[in-house]
Amino acid sequence: MSALYVTGTDTGVGKTVATAALAVCLGFRVYKPVQAGLPADIDFVTSVVDVDASEGIRLRDPMAPVAAAAREGVELPPLAVHQARIAELGDVLVEGAGGLLVRLSASETMADFPGPFVVVCRAALGTLNHTALTLEALRARDRPVAGLIIGSWPHEPDLNELSNREALLQFGVPLLGAIPAGAGSLEPAAFRAAAPGWLRGLKWPTPTES
Repeated sequence: MSALYVTGTDTGVGKTVATAALAVCLGFRVYKPVQAGLPADIDFVTSVVDVDASEGIRLRDPMAPVAAAAREGVELPPLAVHQARIAELGDVLVEGAGGLLVRLSASETMADFPGPFVVVCRAALGTLNHTALTLEALRARDRPVAGLIIGSWPHEPDLNELSNREALLQFGVPLLGAIPAGAGSLEPAAFRAAAPGWLRGLKWPTPTES
């Protein structure tokens, strides 16, 4: 059994598209502990990849999970509930909500999972600080990091973006690849065909490997 945890340096960095690309390459199931807002992330994943995908809880409002749950008058499951489900699923990608330290329950965050983590980051100005802070938080908790993915790489990168990509190579973890901007709009067959090329740095046992 393998579980790989996909988190981000912020919301809107491309976690869901990166998760779908990882699912193409690895053949893993996908589990999202907390879905806040619609359309649901796993609905996108299953629209482009033929994998089993499920959620721990689905909330209506596109807000931080604690706030969204309060608006609906429901209680967020503790991480122990999600961990039990993850153990049942076997090989699975676990996609977080927002950034690493967004609370998924009353007191627990994505960083309370054991890892290993893939951190999805931006290409633009500011990403070096956000990525360094996320990695520092994981290392402070002794959480293993499998690597970084740039969640949206522009078709015509500017000087900052090119410089940032080079700098991310010096962060002490592998840069697994970069998802091209607009990848989430590709037809499913085109997405599946292209995904392995986006993640050329991926080093992870697939179901067909010993």
